[in-house]
Amino acid sequence: MMTASQASKILDLFDLTARVAIVTGGAGLLGAEFARTLAEAGAAVVIADLDVESASLIAGKIQRGGRQCLAVQADVTTPDSVQKMVTATLQTFGGLDILVNSAALDPKFDPQALDSAQAGSGSFEDFPLDAWNQALAVNLTGMFLCCKAAVQPMLAQGRGVIVNLCSMYGLVGPDQRLYQRPGEPARYKPVYYSVTKAGVLGLTRYLATYYAGKNIRVNALTPGGVYNGHDPDFVQAYSARAVLGRMAEKDEMNGALLFLASDASAYMTGANLVVDGGWTAW
Repeated sequence: MMTASQASKILDLFDLTARVAIVTGGAGLLGAEFARTLAEAGAAVVIADLDVESASLIAGKIQRGGRQCLAVQADVTTPDSVQKMVTATLQTFGGLDILVNSAALDPKFDPQALDSAQAGSGSFEDFPLDAWNQALAVNLTGMFLCCKAAVQPMLAQGRGVIVNLCSMYGLVGPDQRLYQRPGEPARYKPVYYSVTKAGVLGLTRYLATYYAGKNIRVNALTPGGVYNGHDPDFVQAYSARAVLGRMAEKDEMNGALLFLASDASAYMTGANLVVDGGWTAW
C-alpha cells in the first residue's frame, strides 16, 4: 500500500509551481483546456491566439481563480508576432519553461464549422493551392517559428519542455466515410491536415535529438476526435471505429498534457503520446 509520503512525492512530479508556459491556439477547444490545466498545476500561463478577445476572456477566468495568466495576440505565421509573444512572456513572468504548440488549422465537422471555409468540402483533385499553402504556414511553419523563438530563453536557463499537438490523422489516413451524408454533396477531411500533422511528428523527433544534452525535452501529444456538438450520425459512425466506443470529451487530453509538460515525464523525449480511444490500435 502506498504511504502518504510516497503519494506526495509522486504528485510533486506534476507540480508546475514557479514555471511559465505558453499555449498557442490557447482560445481553441483544447487550447483553453490546456491553459486551465497548466494554471491549476501552478504555472503562470500565457494564452496566445489570433483571437485575442476570446483569449482575454479565458485568461480572466483563470485570473479570477487566483492564478497568473496573460492573454496575447499572436499570429504564428509571422516571425515578428511570435517573437513579441515570447518577449511579452519574459517581460511579464521572467522566464519560459513550457511551450504547448496547439495552434492549427483543423477542418472540423462540428455544427459551428460545417458552413465555414474549413469544412473540407473539396476533393483532393480540386484542392486549391492557396489553402494548401495557408495550412502549411499555420500548422508547420508556425510551429517551427514558435519552437525557434521559445528555445532561446530555454537554452539560456538550461531547461525547457515543448509539447507539439499532433492528431491520429497524422498516424493513419482519414476514414472519409465518416464525413459523407446520403443526398448531400461529398465532404472530405482535406489533404493538408494529415500531411501537416505527420510533419509535426518529424519536427518533434528532430528537435528532441537536436537538443540532446541541452535539457530540453520535445514530445508530441496525439488526440483522437473530441466531441463538440457533432451530429448524432457522425458520433455514431466515429464511435463505431474507436475501441472505447465513443468520442473524447474536451477535458480528456488534460492529464496527458500535464504529464508531458511536467517532471512526471522526465525520461521522455522524441516520443508521441497517443490518446485516441484506441482508434489506431485496430
